[in-house]
Amino acid sequence: MRLILLGPPGGGKGTVAKKLEEEFNIPVISTGVILREEIERKTRLGKKVQNIMSKGELVPDEVIKEIMRERIKLEDCKGGYIFDGLPRNIKQAESLEKINKERNEHIDYVFYFEIPFAAVIERLINRRVCKKCNTNYNLLFNHPQKDNICDICGGELYQRDDDKKETIKNRLKVFTEQTLPLKKYYQEKNLLTMIDANWNAFLKIKNILKGLQK
Repeated sequence: MRLILLGPPGGGKGTVAKKLEEEFNIPVISTGVILREEIERKTRLGKKVQNIMSKGELVPDEVIKEIMRERIKLEDCKGGYIFDGLPRNIKQAESLEKINKERNEHIDYVFYFEIPFAAVIERLINRRVCKKCNTNYNLLFNHPQKDNICDICGGELYQRDDDKKETIKNRLKVFTEQTLPLKKYYQEKNLLTMIDANWNAFLKIKNILKGLQK
């Protein structure tokens, strides 16, 4: 089972992806998480992309292509995977299609999370992330039990640089210009399913995938 979750930043893709990972025992692949880990470790790649990401801009396609190619080769992807917010433009989608063809694989579903941009801004400026385990919280509707402390591992919560208001606006502009065309791209391939991001997205996707497994 190979899935792609698409939609604007702050639409809940990451939260749903983690639940799907637990439900179906297939790994979530998020380039954002991979790249932030590289930045934290101060690797060559991390230093290269840190300035790009802090402005809300997209990482170069060749970097993303290499991450996709290498990640899905790993043992845990044999039964499938969940791409969270990836690919991010048509070129990356075409690269993924070529990689899948080389491996004699295909994408089963692309789920597009619909949410108004005003709601995205409100969600993201209130998002906090654990420094240790990357668990997401939200000060509006998913507050940690103790202020600034992760319920799961006790790590410190922080606001990502790309969750500040001006950066969010730029991320949405980049999304509209580069990622939104993927909606039509996957519609034409009969792979796209629209999901209301405000109405139990996990349950709807889970039910669809349970049908796929039968």
